[in-house]
Amino acid sequence: MQDFFTPKSIAVIGASKEENKVGHIIFKNLYKTFKTFAVNLNTKEILGEKAYPSVKKIKEKIDLAIIAIPAEFVLQAVQQCGEHDIKHIIIVSSGFKEIGNERLEYELSKLLTKYNIKSIGPNCLGVFDAHSALDSLFLPQEKLTRPKAGGISFISQSGAVGSAVLDLLAGENVGFAKFISYGNGTNISETELLEYLGKDKQTKVICMYIEGVKEGKKFMDIAKKINKPIIVIKGGKTEQGAKAAMSHTGSLAGSYDIYKGAFKQSKIIIADSLDEMFHIAKLFEKLQTPKGKRIQVITNGGGYGILTIDALGLNNLQLAQMSSTSHAFLKHHVPKLVIISNPMDLVGDVTNERYGLALNICAKDKNIDILLVVVLHQTPLINKQITEVFRKVQGGKPIIVISTGGTTTKEISATLENINIPVFEFPEEAVHAIKKWLDYYN
Repeated sequence: MQDFFTPKSIAVIGASKEENKVGHIIFKNLYKTFKTFAVNLNTKEILGEKAYPSVKKIKEKIDLAIIAIPAEFVLQAVQQCGEHDIKHIIIVSSGFKEIGNERLEYELSKLLTKYNIKSIGPNCLGVFDAHSALDSLFLPQEKLTRPKAGGISFISQSGAVGSAVLDLLAGENVGFAKFISYGNGTNISETELLEYLGKDKQTKVICMYIEGVKEGKKFMDIAKKINKPIIVIKGGKTEQGAKAAMSHTGSLAGSYDIYKGAFKQSKIIIADSLDEMFHIAKLFEKLQTPKGKRIQVITNGGGYGILTIDALGLNNLQLAQMSSTSHAFLKHHVPKLVIISNPMDLVGDVTNERYGLALNICAKDKNIDILLVVVLHQTPLINKQITEVFRKVQGGKPIIVISTGGTTTKEISATLENINIPVFEFPEEAVHAIKKWLDYYN
C-alpha cells in the first residue's frame, strides 16, 4: 500500500478553483510537493496548473487518485481510474452506507474488485504522511496544524476525531509517522491498515480509533504478530453509542465486553479516552524499554509528591527503595530540610543544581528503574535552564516529568518533550499511562 503514502504522481478528481471547496484544498496541499494533476470537467486551469476533463486524458502513469466529488459521480470516476490502470484511490466523498445508501456502496465495492483497485474510504478525511509530506486532508492548514515527523501512527475511522487529535498533538509538538482516516472501509479495512503499519519502519507505535471490526479473527491474528505497541480506543461502547456508530460510518459496533476480551487476547492496549491513548503512545515513542518497574518519585512540592504516591498505589505500581549508598551520599550533600525517601521532597527552595544531583544519583542507583519527577516551576530558584539539567542526566533510565502551570511551564515542558522526556500536567494522568506502558512489557 506504499503508493498511498509515497506516490510519484497524483490525480485529484474534483480539484476546484473555489478556495472553500474540498477539491481545491486537497490540490493546494499537494501540487507543490508531488507531481499532481487537476481533474475538473469545467475548467482548464487551477492554481496555474493545467486541468484535465478526465484522468483518461492524462498521458502519464498515475500512482494515486483522490476523488472529491458528489457520491452520484463516484462510480463513473472509479471506472475511469480502472480503465486508466490506476490501482490506488482515496475516496473522500460521503453519501454511501453511512446514510443508508447500501446499494451505492455495494456497486462501488464491485467496481473496485473488478479493476483490482485498493481504496481508502469512502466518507473519509484521507491520509497524511509526515515523513513524505503526502497530505490529502481536505482541512486547510491554517485551521489544522500538521504535526512534525515522528514515530506515532494513527488509524481513525472518524475524520473528525482524527483531525481534532492531529491539531491538538501538533500544538503539543508530538511527532507522527502516518495518519489514516478510512471512513466506511469498503475496500481497505482497519485490519489491512494495521498489518501495513506493523511492517512500516517509520511507525513505532500504532494508535487506533475504531467503531467496529469487520474481520475479527483476522484482526486478532495480525495484532498478535505485530511486535509494536497497539493502543485502541473503541467508539460505540454503549447501546446509544453503537446506534450512533451505525449512522456515522455504517459500522456494527458490537458488544464492548467482547471487544475488550479480544483486545486483551491480542496484546492490544485498551485506552479509556483519547487523551489517555496519546499519553500512553508518548511513553512508547520517547522512552526506551524499562529494565524494571521500581519507580522513584522526586518532587519540589510535598502535596504533589503525596498525590503521585497515592496514584501509584491505587494502580498497584511498585515504589523503589534507594540503596543505602545513595541515601548516605544525598544526606551529606543536600540541606537537612530535604526528605530523602520515596517521594524525595527537594522542598520549595530547590535549585537547578539540587535537581541535577538528585536525578543523577537516582539514575545510577541499581534499586531504581524509573524516575517520576514533579517539577513545579512556580518555586523561585529554578529557571528555564533546568531543561539542560535533564538533558545531562546519565544512567539511561526512563525519566517522566509532571509539571502543572501556565505559559512558562508549557514552554519548558515543550523543550523537555523535544529532548524525548515525556511531560504530563497531572499525577493521575501520568500514572495511568505508566501503568499501561509497564503492563505491556510485563
